[in-house]
Amino acid sequence: MVDDAEKLIARTPETFKEKQNIDARILHEVREIDLKQRRLRVKKTDTGQTTWEPFEQLLVSTGSISIRPDVPGIDAKGIYGVNTLQSGLNVRRVVDEQQPQKAVIIGGGYIGLEMAEALIMRKLEVSLVERSEQVMNTLDSDMGELVSEALMKVGVKLYRNESLTAFETDNGSVQAVVTDQRTLPTDLVILGMGVQPNTGLAQDAGIPLGVKGAIKVNDLMQTEIEGIWAAGDCAECYHLMRRQPFHIALGTVANKMGRVAGINIGGGYATFPGIVGTAVSKICDVEVARTGLQEKEVQDLGLQYVTGKIESSTRAGYYPDSGRIHVKLLAEKGTGRLLGGQIVGKEGAAKRIDVLATALHAELTLDAMINLDLSYAPPYSPVWDPIIIAARVAVKKL
Repeated sequence: MVDDAEKLIARTPETFKEKQNIDARILHEVREIDLKQRRLRVKKTDTGQTTWEPFEQLLVSTGSISIRPDVPGIDAKGIYGVNTLQSGLNVRRVVDEQQPQKAVIIGGGYIGLEMAEALIMRKLEVSLVERSEQVMNTLDSDMGELVSEALMKVGVKLYRNESLTAFETDNGSVQAVVTDQRTLPTDLVILGMGVQPNTGLAQDAGIPLGVKGAIKVNDLMQTEIEGIWAAGDCAECYHLMRRQPFHIALGTVANKMGRVAGINIGGGYATFPGIVGTAVSKICDVEVARTGLQEKEVQDLGLQYVTGKIESSTRAGYYPDSGRIHVKLLAEKGTGRLLGGQIVGKEGAAKRIDVLATALHAELTLDAMINLDLSYAPPYSPVWDPIIIAARVAVKKL
């Protein structure tokens, strides 16, 4: 939907130099962190030259890497992970130049669903393989089913409860995806099996790791080693609802962490209090959003809870282009404290999740939410916003 990849680049190395006086060195790969001598071994990828660079303060922000399963044929041409701008451009180039007819996506998370949408828009025949009972496993099963229905409605062939076992190849190129139940011929494969913290470099250096192998940090983004910091997808954070360290790979979180780390490295003082796990996505005209805890997480924490689930409309029912919206809230039994929320619906549905995210940060109860002074006009909402309707349903169960 974007005609020029340059529009997707927030700052070029030249902009960094001219406006911030930052020497942003592209095509430089750090191969080793030497904590004893406070230096980095750096390789110039275009020439192969290796040098040692000294440092006083070091911020590790190596991001995440796509999970690539160890199955036969995984290294064949035509199999792509998508977690950077360049990896996305690589897939775009293949679609433009080779004009594949069939694509198989492995995994039904955010990347998998968004790539399914993109490839459907490019008129490919798209299949999606998900080993769980539902796509988008950050939703409860009943809400995830709505997302599955949306995928199938736009033409995606969905294969749930199936696991990838191998890739069939010919002359080094992928020809088919093999699951434990079938073989799917394909011209293109997208790996949407999630990401993991890219922390091999930090681990080799002896920097302590935490949850899911992410770098262990405090609220200032400091590691346990003096002068070493970490931020972004490679670092852990604190989950305000779980009340424990957590790892989440989202650009919004990474940006906030980077800002905090930069302020502290620069001599200021800032903290990153934590996250509640807010995320949004869409499949063509169906929007998906979630925040806080889902039911299985609440159960794992041993909390007693109630739910409020409703179906309403994104606008006043009589207003043109009004669409359906499904809202589900989870609240602690007894106190009524909001624990999480999920939304699936048409245009205008997803950004309502921000009300719930704010309520989680403020530790609001359902009673407090019912009295929120939310806006109303027919083009934007029914008189009772779907968020408040769901809260009223849940209150009855307290």
